[in-house]
Amino acid sequence: MSLFSNAKFRYHLKRILPFGIIWLVLSWFILLIESMAMDYENQRPDTDITVTWDIFLFASLAVFLVGLAMGAVEVLWLGKLFKHKAFWQKILYKMGFYLLFMLVINLVTFPIAASIELSSSIIDAQVWHKFSNYIASPTFLSTMVSLAFSIFVSLLYSGISEHLGYNVLLNFFSGKYHQPQEESRVFMFLDMKSSTSLAEKLGNEIYFRFLSDYYNQLSDAIIKFKGEVYQYVGDEIVVTWKKNDGTQHHNCIRCFYAMKESLQKKSTYFEETYGVVPSFRAGLHFGQVTTGEIGALKKEIFFTGDVLNVTARIQKLCKPMQKEIVISEQLANELSPNDLRLEQLGNMELEGREEPVELFTPNFT
Repeated sequence: MSLFSNAKFRYHLKRILPFGIIWLVLSWFILLIESMAMDYENQRPDTDITVTWDIFLFASLAVFLVGLAMGAVEVLWLGKLFKHKAFWQKILYKMGFYLLFMLVINLVTFPIAASIELSSSIIDAQVWHKFSNYIASPTFLSTMVSLAFSIFVSLLYSGISEHLGYNVLLNFFSGKYHQPQEESRVFMFLDMKSSTSLAEKLGNEIYFRFLSDYYNQLSDAIIKFKGEVYQYVGDEIVVTWKKNDGTQHHNCIRCFYAMKESLQKKSTYFEETYGVVPSFRAGLHFGQVTTGEIGALKKEIFFTGDVLNVTARIQKLCKPMQKEIVISEQLANELSPNDLRLEQLGNMELEGREEPVELFTPNFT
């Protein structure tokens, strides 16, 4: 499997797994509440499944797989289908779809669970007699309500994750940055060329759609080479990597060229839709940052350190130096030579810094 396939698979898997965990934990919680209400006895044996260890393990596995199935549908298809809808519309439409989906799953899994409970074949008349009783009972209704609740919680998670970003949400839940931490990171400041004149030419609404298409076209390359989007600032994107993720296989450099290639492949679409093909310049730097949660009214994972200021200054030198990508000596020293060729640009003074910084432009041989 290729590097891209591995990276993209891991990225999607990390987004899908929480759905399975959410469904599993909620099912255990609902089972506990129902068992306590029934005094830990099956008071409706004609319609309810008596929970044994075999039934519990089967139900847990089934619920986990159902959660994964919902996560896969949400991440890979349905989430993209409704991404331009209002939040309440997304919840409403998706609830309807998933309830129908879960109804089918419920009708399929109940006979299997009943056959396990009765230690008989799934085609046994007893199994289907219990199934028919179940369909006409309040238990069936309460099961569907429980499923609706699980769907709603999953969709809330999906919506919050989409807006905050998966990594940010995971870090909030894990508490990783409740206390500030020192990290070594690579940063890329990527700025679109001629954005001011383009915004004036297209107008606000069309320019907004242009930016949306532009960002979407760059996302696969960022995933492929293990980057994290730190910020979107107008037409500028700030991408960051942990040290090993960014320097291994020259990921941070390869990401730049993969983004450039992705836009070139879509050039006909941009030309026909907007009359222009976007291009960009990038500055990259490596160094220590302090990472932590910040904000009173709105929490964010925040990076502080001189490395961000230096990266921004390097990016601004791309235009006068007539280079599409410029990196610092500090980052160059972390990259193994292999097939990477570094063209020396000399020592340059950066605004706000006393010591000059040696700069390079990288390419692959």
